[in-house]
Amino acid sequence: MKPRKPSPKKPRYNEGEVLSPWRESLHSIIFGAETRPAKIFDLVLIISIVCSVLSVMLGSVSTLHERFAQWFFYSEWFFTLLFTVEYALRLISVRRPWLYCRSFFGIVDFLSIIPTYLNFLFPGIKYMLIVRVLRLLRVFRILKLSEYLSEAQILMQALSQSCHKILVFLYTVCTLVIVFGSLMYVVEGSEAGFTSIPKSVYWAIVTLTTVGYGDIAPQTPLGQIIASTIMIMGYGIIAVPTGIYSAELLKVGKMEEINNQACPDCGETGHDYDASFCKYCGHPLDSD
Repeated sequence: MKPRKPSPKKPRYNEGEVLSPWRESLHSIIFGAETRPAKIFDLVLIISIVCSVLSVMLGSVSTLHERFAQWFFYSEWFFTLLFTVEYALRLISVRRPWLYCRSFFGIVDFLSIIPTYLNFLFPGIKYMLIVRVLRLLRVFRILKLSEYLSEAQILMQALSQSCHKILVFLYTVCTLVIVFGSLMYVVEGSEAGFTSIPKSVYWAIVTLTTVGYGDIAPQTPLGQIIASTIMIMGYGIIAVPTGIYSAELLKVGKMEEINNQACPDCGETGHDYDASFCKYCGHPLDSD
């Protein structure tokens, strides 16, 4: 008997699925950056984001809010409805909206509109609309700053590779501040302001990080010796995470040029320059 040939794996995308012409045009405008309509859309989007963020920031100033409360109210709802329509159009213009919803920009787009609606249930949460400033990260794709995207990916890769070492370092720091905080609680006591171990640990954190608010200070000679030791250790500890991160940066190879084209299936960007398929969903990057 001849050995049975393995059945070919199903592609990660639906080969027969195509966007209608108007959805293809919508996709090229919203996710593209080459055509004139796409550039106009991106420019209007950036201006809207900047204006909405400024509105949220200025609305938190009490004197301005008292004078222009109605203006801020209408401004908030105008930009929220505008971004809601834009978010809906983005979902319509991709083949698999759920993939876009789970992407970084999909989550940011959702978080930029939901606080206004939740403000009815949780007053004050509307100021979380400041997250809209993250949407300005699209300016790197819009202005074709591919080299900056490459540098950003190098930084993120180095941070990811050094994550475990930094976590070990933070665990060591947490152990030190607990030990020193407890020691200062025993040495100084409540008379010097060290009323509990948690408050003493807070003092140890402030001292080790060389911030030194001065709200609590040791009074006894032994306590001052311990504080001096913590301060000196703080200067040495500051350089540790920097050294770990710098070492990982040296290990990261040079990133290839980034392709600004958005995937028509999930809307993700940041593919390799010579990539033919999306590295997130596997769909061809070329238009059908």
